[in-house]
Amino acid sequence: MSGPPSPPAPPSPPAGGRAALDAVSSIKVKLGLLVVASVVVAVLLTLLGAGADVSPWLVLPVSVALALGVTQLLAAGMVAPLRRMTEVARAMARGDYTGRVRTTATDEVGQLAAAFNTMAEDLAAVDRERRDLIATVSHELRTPLTAMTALLENLADEVVPADPEHLGAALAEAERLGRLVDDLLRLSRLEAGVVDLEADDVDLHRLVEACVREVGSAGRPGEFAVELPAGLTVPGDPARLRQLLVNVLENAGRHAPPGTAVTVTAGAGDDGWWLEVVDLGGGVAPVDRERVFERFGTDGAGGTGLGLAVARWVARLHGGTLRFLDPVGGSGARLRLDVPRVPSPAPVAAPSHLDHPTAPEATMTTTAPVPPPPSPASAEHVPAGLDGLFGRFWPEPALPPGLRTVLAAAVAGLVAGIALSFTAPGITWTLVAVVSGAAALVTARRRREPWTLACAGLALLLVLPMTLLDAWWIQMLCLVAAAAVFLCGVTGARTMPGILLSGLSWPLASLRGLPWFGRSLRLAGTGARTPAVVRTAAWSLLGLGVFGTIFASANPVFGSWVDQLVPNLTFNDLVGRAFLACFVFAVTLGAAYLALNPSQVEVLGGRRPQALANRFEWLVPVLAVDLVFVAFVAAEARALVGGEDYVRETTGLTYADFVHQGFGQLTLATALTVLVVWVAARRAGDGTDDRRWLLGSLGLLCTLTLLVVASALRGMAVYQDAYGFTTLRLFVDVFEGWLGFVVLAIMVAGVTRRGRWLPRVALVSGALALLGLAAVNPDAWVAGQNLDRYEATGDLDLNYLQTLSADAAPVVVDRLPEEVSRCVLQLLPLNSLDPEVLGDARAWNLGRSRAHDALRRIDVAPMPTAYDAATGGPADECAGVWAAFAQ
Repeated sequence: MSGPPSPPAPPSPPAGGRAALDAVSSIKVKLGLLVVASVVVAVLLTLLGAGADVSPWLVLPVSVALALGVTQLLAAGMVAPLRRMTEVARAMARGDYTGRVRTTATDEVGQLAAAFNTMAEDLAAVDRERRDLIATVSHELRTPLTAMTALLENLADEVVPADPEHLGAALAEAERLGRLVDDLLRLSRLEAGVVDLEADDVDLHRLVEACVREVGSAGRPGEFAVELPAGLTVPGDPARLRQLLVNVLENAGRHAPPGTAVTVTAGAGDDGWWLEVVDLGGGVAPVDRERVFERFGTDGAGGTGLGLAVARWVARLHGGTLRFLDPVGGSGARLRLDVPRVPSPAPVAAPSHLDHPTAPEATMTTTAPVPPPPSPASAEHVPAGLDGLFGRFWPEPALPPGLRTVLAAAVAGLVAGIALSFTAPGITWTLVAVVSGAAALVTARRRREPWTLACAGLALLLVLPMTLLDAWWIQMLCLVAAAAVFLCGVTGARTMPGILLSGLSWPLASLRGLPWFGRSLRLAGTGARTPAVVRTAAWSLLGLGVFGTIFASANPVFGSWVDQLVPNLTFNDLVGRAFLACFVFAVTLGAAYLALNPSQVEVLGGRRPQALANRFEWLVPVLAVDLVFVAFVAAEARALVGGEDYVRETTGLTYADFVHQGFGQLTLATALTVLVVWVAARRAGDGTDDRRWLLGSLGLLCTLTLLVVASALRGMAVYQDAYGFTTLRLFVDVFEGWLGFVVLAIMVAGVTRRGRWLPRVALVSGALALLGLAAVNPDAWVAGQNLDRYEATGDLDLNYLQTLSADAAPVVVDRLPEEVSRCVLQLLPLNSLDPEVLGDARAWNLGRSRAHDALRRIDVAPMPTAYDAATGGPADECAGVWAAFAQ
């Protein structure tokens, strides 16, 4: 029989960290080294960042990300054999036994891989023998059946007479078929392990003579010469030894030439006994001496090919061996049986060990039935590793390696490390945000969907304030909103839980995408090349640094070239930019992976809790809230009708203080109303009456909420007229107005019974509201409104004007006297117009540029020299102007 297909040549062992860990012979030591390496990397990075005065908010995520990267790099080689075993096992479940696990590891995983390969070879042999058995048995059974069928047809058609000769021929074919079936049954019983030895003392001479008589009485050919010492007694199972002897004697008699005898000899020693059967036939070639013991391993002399297979199994049952030896004299066949004195039964539970001399023996004892293995379909869906951790929330299909995506994220990190300004947000901040978003968008699975493109365009607009405005609070709000909108676009979020899970998926992507990241850089598998790339880059940088420094110090011209090419960075600046580059690379790569393999953010959005059995369980709380809103609206109406005198008489407050006092509470009540509507709509039943009560109660609640929103906005307007405008008051006005719009959208969704679009409308409208707030330039608008109020009432809070950003400077210069403007704006250098910011082209910002031009018109240098550190107020030269203006 031919052997199994040769597996492909094993690849060369991987280089780098994997090879170093492969030399470790204990998985526990490997895990310890893995933990030590991760901890050391994290600690060293933390110490480096602290020594270079890098912000902990930047050091912490970078240290964690790089520690995870080191873990992935070192652990990839540890789990690669296990992953390969899973792949090969699944292939075996589909019937492919050619796969093997190639590893150079010497630990428990490597030993398991070696055992797995042995098992795979055994299973391949079993499968090969099964196919050969079917083909050979079919052939062996067909021969006597065909002959017997033809003979019986001739007898039935009276072509030949039914005389003893022809009937005897038919009987001979039937007996041949019976012997074949009997051999198959006996061999099957042996292989199934259902035959136990019944050891006893056996008179070997008497047993051999009885077997010779049995062979002769069955009409088998051959003559036998038994040359055994009389009284030779050996331990063994008489019935099983009889099977062995009958088979080997039949085989030898069939091959012995006519007129020659088959010689049977035996003997015993201290460690066991032996028996030899010698015939003078053609013999067995050395290359066929193992094959003839295989099932149907006949050499074409007329046998079934099962007798010697049965004989070898009986020998193994007794712990002995049965093999062909070189014949004495050089001709014929010499078959020798060796059995130890104390038999140690060899197991016979699996047919794969019959013709596999190097395979271990199986146990002969009958065991309990083994449950069938899982089907291939179930094996394919067994979650492992991170698949089991994230479950249905974030499955990972067969994603191809994304080296281009990793390179795009690396470009974004490199741009950030080189170009991003550390002094203040400016044009480079917008540039880095755009590059990072573009790197993630080009890999997005939904990049051609209108929703994704619309969100990407809105996110682009939201990052522009970092270049156009100086107010940090609006810059950061817009940046957060841009990230939220972009993430919802690439994940396709439709519900509120989906929108929230989109934000959570971004940091989780750094963990979920580790296997994909390893495949992209070929950290795992047979083609790992990252360690070689890292070594090449390290040696190249070392060579550039060493020889560049030597030649720069040796040749002034060469040194001037180096000075022009290499930026003049301090150690702290270099470390800080390295941390920044790693951070931007990590967040960009996380966003890119999330876009390439979006998480199932709607895994909770499609679930609706079971409706409450009783209508009053949700209706009564909603009606109670309605009553509270009705009472509040009535109180607001009474205060509005009664005017300031009624408010002062009732509360002791001025009307402006009265309307301002509860603004924050009204905003909170509006937000909670949205929550009440959402909960009630999900717990109400679907019946017609339930829908009517739901629309009525929630419609009333939303209407009253709109009145509350109107009351809050009116109250804030009154308070601003009385006490002035601030950016915080402006922001809460916009926020309260957005909540009112959401409530109005809820009412429309309730009437039309189409609420799927509502979360997206709320998200986009919130982003547009924030974008509109940025478009009005809030600090400049607040300054203008306060100056309008000053012109109307003569009241102006100069101290508050000093706290505004540079965006307010042009308005202050244009509308206040020069000497007042100079004193107001002399504190701006402490905000954002110091020389370091203005001298950094990477921090260029339109708002700061306009403020700088305005300061030059009133001859105020952007230098922090006019601030009185002792009092925290204006300098002495502004004290008089301040007092005069206050009067």
